[in-house]
Amino acid sequence: MTVALWMLALYAAALIAVGLLVGRWVRASGDFFVAGRTLPAGLVFVTLLAANIGAGSTVGATGLGYSYGLSAWWWVGSAGIGSILFGLLVAPKIHRLAATHGYLTVGDFLEARYDRGVRGLVSLVLWFASLAGLSGQLIAMAAVLQVAAGVPKLWGCLLGGLIMIAYYSSGGLRSAVWVNLLELVVVMTGFAVALPYAIGAAGGWTALEGSAAGRPEAMSLLGGPIFGWLIVLVPSFLISPGLIQKTYGAASAGAARRAVLWNAAALLLFAAIPPLLGLSIRAARPALANPDLALPTLMTELLPLWLGGLVLGAVFAAEISSADAFLFMLSTSLSQDLYKTFVRPSASDARLLQVSRRTSVVAGLLGVAAAILLPGVIAALTLFYSILTVSLLVPLLAGLYTTGPRPIDAKAAILLSAATFMIGHFVCRGTPAGAWLPVSLAILVSLSVFARGWWRAGARARFKR
Repeated sequence: MTVALWMLALYAAALIAVGLLVGRWVRASGDFFVAGRTLPAGLVFVTLLAANIGAGSTVGATGLGYSYGLSAWWWVGSAGIGSILFGLLVAPKIHRLAATHGYLTVGDFLEARYDRGVRGLVSLVLWFASLAGLSGQLIAMAAVLQVAAGVPKLWGCLLGGLIMIAYYSSGGLRSAVWVNLLELVVVMTGFAVALPYAIGAAGGWTALEGSAAGRPEAMSLLGGPIFGWLIVLVPSFLISPGLIQKTYGAASAGAARRAVLWNAAALLLFAAIPPLLGLSIRAARPALANPDLALPTLMTELLPLWLGGLVLGAVFAAEISSADAFLFMLSTSLSQDLYKTFVRPSASDARLLQVSRRTSVVAGLLGVAAAILLPGVIAALTLFYSILTVSLLVPLLAGLYTTGPRPIDAKAAILLSAATFMIGHFVCRGTPAGAWLPVSLAILVSLSVFARGWWRAGARARFKR
C-alpha cells in the first residue's frame, strides 16, 4: 500500500491547501460561522452530505453489515429519515429566525427563546458529547490506517486530527464547504467503483446469500436492532446543532430546505452500499474478530491495489469530512455560546474570530485524546447521538413551535432526561433493551416536564402558526 499512502499524503496536502486558501478571505465571525449566509442550496447540500457520510456511515455501517446483513441499511437510512423531518419541520423555520435575528449557533436561538442558562446548559452537555462524536470519526480513520499501512492507533488519530485542524481552523464553514466538495467527489467515486468489484471478488450474489447460511435474517431488511437505531438516529438528525448551523449558511430558507431534502435522498440511496460491502467481506472472510475492520480488510485483501488505494482515499475523505462537522459544532459552541456569552460578552468581532480559530485547535486536540481512549466507532457515535437526542429534541422543537414552557421547564427537562439516560444506559448496558430503552425513557421524561409546563401556562391555546 505504499503507493496508496503517497496518494493519501498528496490528497491530505490538497485538503489543507484548499482550506488555507479559502481561509484567507475569512475576515469576520459571520464568515467563519455561517459563510456570510450566502451559500446556494447546492453547496449547503454538499457540506451536509459530507458531514453525514462519515465513520458511522462507512466503517461502522460496513461492520454492521458484516454482523447483521442487509438490515444495516437502517443505520444510514435512519439518518435519511431524520433528515427528511429536519428539512420539512426545522431547517426553513429556524433559518428564517437566524437570518432575522443574526443567530450564529443553536445556542443563540435557545437563549432568545428561553434564557442564557438554557443556552449554557445545552452547550456544556453537547460539548462533551460532541467530543465522543469527533473521536468516533478519528477512531475509524486510525482503524483504516492501521490495517492498510500498519500505522498505530495513536498516530492514526493524531494524523487525522492534525489534517482536520489545519484546514478547518483557517476558515470555518467557508473553508469546510469547499474542502467538503473535494472530499465528497472522492467518497462517491471510491464507493461507487468499489461496490461491484467487492461483490464480484466475494463470488457474486450467490456467495453473499451463502454467507447468510444459518442466519436468514442477514438477507432481510428486518434483522438487527432496527428499533434502537430508529429511536436514537431519527431524532438526532432532526435537531443536530452541527447540521442546523450549516443550514444557517444558506442564502434563503428555501435553499436550506432544498439542501436538506436533497441530502436526505442521497443518504437513503447511499444506505444500501455499506451493508452490501459488509456481506461481501463476510462471504470472503467469515471469521473477523472485529467487525469494525471489515471495510479495511476489504480494501487490503479483496480489492486490487489501485482500487484499494482509491477506497482508502474515499474512507479517509468520509471520516475527515464528518469529523470537521463535529469540530464545527465544538468550536462555534465554545467560542459563541460559552466564551462570548459568559466570559467576555463585550468581545469584538475580530476577537471572536480569533477565539473561534483557537478553540477549533483545542477542540480538535481534545477529540484526538478521546479517540485514543474510547474503544470503537459505533459505541462512540451512539453515545453522542443518544445524548444529543435526549438533551435537545424536546426543548428545541417545543421552542420552535410553542410559547408556553418557561426556562425552568427547559432546564429541568435537560437535566432530568440526561440523568435518566445515563442511569438507563448503565442499568441496560449489554442487553437488547439497551439499544432503545434508555433513550425512549429519557425522551418521555423530557416530554412530561414540558407537558407540565404547557399545562401550567395554558399553552394548549397558544401554539404558534
